[in-house]
Amino acid sequence: MILAVLAALVAAFSFALSTTMHQRAAKRQPESRALDPRLLFRLVRTRLWQLGWAPDVAGVVSQTVALRYGPLAVVQPLLASGLFMAILIEAAWNRRPVQHRDLAATVVGVVGLVAFVVTVDPRAGVADPGATAWWWVATGTGGVVAACLLAARRTRGAARGALLGVATGVLYGVASALLKSVATRFHGDLAALVLDPRLAALVLVGLVGVQVNQSAFQSGRIAAPLTALTLTEPVTGVVIGLTAFREALSLSGLRIPLVVLAVVAIVVGIWLGGTAPRADREAAARDSGR
Repeated sequence: MILAVLAALVAAFSFALSTTMHQRAAKRQPESRALDPRLLFRLVRTRLWQLGWAPDVAGVVSQTVALRYGPLAVVQPLLASGLFMAILIEAAWNRRPVQHRDLAATVVGVVGLVAFVVTVDPRAGVADPGATAWWWVATGTGGVVAACLLAARRTRGAARGALLGVATGVLYGVASALLKSVATRFHGDLAALVLDPRLAALVLVGLVGVQVNQSAFQSGRIAAPLTALTLTEPVTGVVIGLTAFREALSLSGLRIPLVVLAVVAIVVGIWLGGTAPRADREAAARDSGR
């Protein structure tokens, strides 16, 4: 378990650095729809976006190690520590102090996640869910992603970034679950790995997640989409862990109200990250009036 925790923290830092680099590259591009492939075509030709994949690959490797030696319900919430790192990296890169609202969103959300994990005391379940379980996962998460994309078309700024961040978090949560399954099933047979339908699903979900993520980064400051993404991804991982992987949680007695408070903290963190400060709203109003 110690190896899984250390690997998850390394992955969190790597993803934080990669996210900051990709967000800066995406902000420089004209705003586009969430599933417009032209955004990726433009970004793939920019040097900063290309360099951002180096720490991302390191993060995926570290996350794979963490998921192989630790339960999904433990590894995914630990990745939320990258939210602190990304906001600090962005502030240092832009040579400005961290906004109080961003810091509040991060603290409240991550405290909620940590409280959730400690309270429910997750335990590992099955290593490889069956096809029926995966179809239920696809149906449930697909509905949530579609709802977020539709709602994002009617919003702007931080709210749009938060909605797309939630959609990205759900997609990345599914990708993490698929990654755990693929990593568990791999025993050195490369041919079996290539032919594994879970690997194909992982690639597809990952690509859609990257596309939606870049669109989210175009909307406001990094805290809006990243808070929603970082908090939604582990929650998705926990839900999939409970349903598909049959991981067990301890929910009895005083644990129930504590879990409810933890979930409320997570929701408040996403709300704080997805609502712009008054100064940002006034600036946006002035820009729209020109």
